Amino acid sequence: MNINKRQQLLGILAIAVVAFWAGDKLVLTPLTNLWKKRVTQIADLQKSVTQGNVLLERKAGIRSRWQMMRTNTLPAESSVAENQVLKAFDRWSQDSRISITSIKPQWKHNAEDYVTLECRVDAYGSLSTITRFLYDVERDPLALKVEAVEITSRDNDGQQLSLAMQVSGLSLTPQ
Repeated sequence: MNINKRQQLLGILAIAVVAFWAGDKLVLTPLTNLWKKRVTQIADLQKSVTQGNVLLERKAGIRSRWQMMRTNTLPAESSVAENQVLKAFDRWSQDSRISITSIKPQWKHNAEDYVTLECRVDAYGSLSTITRFLYDVERDPLALKVEAVEITSRDNDGQQLSLAMQVSGLSLTPQ
C-alpha cells in the first residue's frame, strides 16, 4: 500500500473515530438519558392516574367518612364545645366508675381553619376502671384524641392507680 493512501486511510479512520465519539457524547448519550427520564416520568404519571382512579372509585366512601368526621367535631362555639367535652368525661367516668379529680381545658389556635381543645385530666381508680375509661374515650365518636397517658401506682400493692392524660379535641371553624 502506498504511504500517502495509508495516511489518508488513517486520517479518515481518525476522523471517523472522533465523529463517532462526538456523536455518542453529543447526540446518543443525551437522547438515551432523555428517553430514560421520559420512561420514568411516564411510569410516575401512570401510577398517579391509577391512584386517582382508585380514589375516584372510593369517592362515596371517603366523602361519607369525612362527613361523619365533620359532624363529630366539637362545635365552633367554645363554651358549647367545652360543655360537650365535660359531659362526655362525666359519662365515661360514670360508665367506668373512675374518679376524676380535675379537668383543665385549654384552647389552642393552631391554624385558621381549626382550633383544638386540649384537656389535662387527672383521675384515679383500679386497673379495670382505668382501662374501661380509656376504652370509652377512644371508642366515642366525638373528635377527641388521646395525646399522652401516664399511669402511676398510689399504693404499694398497685391496687389504686393514678391516671394523668392529655386529650385534644378538634373544632373546625366555619368557612
